[in-house]
Amino acid sequence: MKVGRTRRLPATERRAQLIDVGRATFAKHGYEATSMEELADRAKVSKPILYEHFGGKEGLYAVVVDREMDYVVRRIVEAIATGSPRERVEQASLAFLTYVRDEPDGFAVLSQDSPVASSRGRLASLLNDLAERVGHVFATAFKEAGFDPKAAPIYAHGLVGMVTFVGKWWTDVRKPAVEDVAKHIGALAWMGLRHLPKKPTLKSRPG
Repeated sequence: MKVGRTRRLPATERRAQLIDVGRATFAKHGYEATSMEELADRAKVSKPILYEHFGGKEGLYAVVVDREMDYVVRRIVEAIATGSPRERVEQASLAFLTYVRDEPDGFAVLSQDSPVASSRGRLASLLNDLAERVGHVFATAFKEAGFDPKAAPIYAHGLVGMVTFVGKWWTDVRKPAVEDVAKHIGALAWMGLRHLPKKPTLKSRPG
């Protein structure tokens, strides 16, 4: 009887398993400190199998990052699809903070510096993608309220950036509950948006 052989998985299952292993390993060690040897050892496969599926470490990293980014964007877009303006702000905040709480490995990967050759491996890429989606929602709401829709990207990037940096802070302290944090972010953002002038001006001039 042969002992110690890893069960041969169908290609789709093996690929999914390798992505999960890569996600956990990159989250723990970062891209640079993760080796193909460690990835293969954790997945209980040979290095050639990793190369066959992803072409190398960078290919696996890119797939992990793309999957996380798509997942986060989908959650945020779903959260802001319905509800009053204030509810959408709160729902967007809660959706992102819930992701930070429930998927710490995924958020850790997105928060890390990316390899130079990777085009999507940075948190800034995620923020731009999210802000663009949120900006479309803001633009529609601004137009309906008589505001300049061209200003929507400014507020969208502001909201997304605020929620993200609060999320990074929360990963260190892990309190209060994300629902409470989302309430405070929602209140802060909404009070500003609620009293937004149609043509903002600077109260003091530079120089």
